[in-house]
Amino acid sequence: MSKEKPGRVKSALLNWLGVPISLTTGQFWAEWQGESSSGKNVTVNSTMQLSAAWACVRLLSQTISTLPIKLYERQADGSRVAAVNHPMYRMISRRPNAEMTTARFILMIVASICLWGNAYVEKRRIGGRVVALVPLLPQCMVVKRLETGRLQYQYTENGVGRDIAEKDVMHIRGFGLDGVCGMLPVRQGRDIFGGAMSADEAAYKVFAQGMQASGILSADNTLSKEQRDALRVNLERFSSSKNAGKVMVAEAGMKYQSITMNPEAAQMLETRAFGIEEICRWFGVPPFMVGHMDKQSSWASSVEGMNLQFLTNTLRPILENIEQEIDRCLLDDDERYYVEFNVEGLLRADSAGRAAYLSTMTQNGLMSRNEGRRLENLSRVEGGDELTVQSNLVPLHLLGNAAANDSQRARAALQAWLNEPTE
Repeated sequence: MSKEKPGRVKSALLNWLGVPISLTTGQFWAEWQGESSSGKNVTVNSTMQLSAAWACVRLLSQTISTLPIKLYERQADGSRVAAVNHPMYRMISRRPNAEMTTARFILMIVASICLWGNAYVEKRRIGGRVVALVPLLPQCMVVKRLETGRLQYQYTENGVGRDIAEKDVMHIRGFGLDGVCGMLPVRQGRDIFGGAMSADEAAYKVFAQGMQASGILSADNTLSKEQRDALRVNLERFSSSKNAGKVMVAEAGMKYQSITMNPEAAQMLETRAFGIEEICRWFGVPPFMVGHMDKQSSWASSVEGMNLQFLTNTLRPILENIEQEIDRCLLDDDERYYVEFNVEGLLRADSAGRAAYLSTMTQNGLMSRNEGRRLENLSRVEGGDELTVQSNLVPLHLLGNAAANDSQRARAALQAWLNEPTE
């Protein structure tokens, strides 16, 4: 455990006076486990004050929360239908509890995984039946392995602890090595986040305490202590950003000499830009998606290509993790039912790509026209449920028959034309 300043220890103790503390009290000891090499105390709250970290977590959680999630039932013919009669359908697809929509529920889960490496959902029961899914704060949870091999979940809320049975917890783990809990991203990356905090603080102090005048005053004679003090008091009127641009008056033979300030040295622009890239790398988010456009992106040039790579490399692992945990914890290992996010909405920003996709699916018999119209929120049309293909796509062994039929139809049309009476 690293050595801490007395002020921090005192502050933490004041917040925990009267609360029993043990070696497993995660909330209490977390304050001493997050100090970076730069001296910054890195916590989830302080990390979220970084614009890049805020943007990455917000992008991931809000993007995934907008994707529809449905409970499906496999049919005997290999197709699927929405399992609207399943008791878990409403909680998964519509309303997990009395206070949350599915979007807010998923947003909280993804944000917990990004910041804490774990997301916990309690299954509330009435008479043995699950009636609500309530997300829990990951910082208030302690997970233990019992002698029986089962996991025990201890949750502290408002200073009161309680044990939650393993069967009543849906534990969605992020990246980890022990299989019990996900690793805490903020704690593992405390040097990255702490370095970004130090760079931001140094840049801000330039404007808060630095002199914003465009030059300096020089004198031929040595100034007395009283003169220096008076001059120092006078120069304070030109410090801070609110006094930028004021004109100083030279007296007693003083001369004004123009100086220039290197903005990259003063604001450490390169260091701060690298910090943004490091944070984006830590969360797996391309920098241009959080507004960092300094460098040429090596990603795809089209919107569809960017969304596709973002979906494949960043979102898909998170989506698959959540889907499998819901299947394992809420569907009782019934292989007929499964949960899936609908990612088609990510491609709607590219109208040309969307049109090409629907055209290909309908013209090759993979999707009916009514199914395509349903994806675009359009009403059904008469006869749109039949699968169709282009007439020129004929199997090779039927080419002769197709040619013969075309020739026969042509001869019949010609004969009918010849037999028509002339006026």
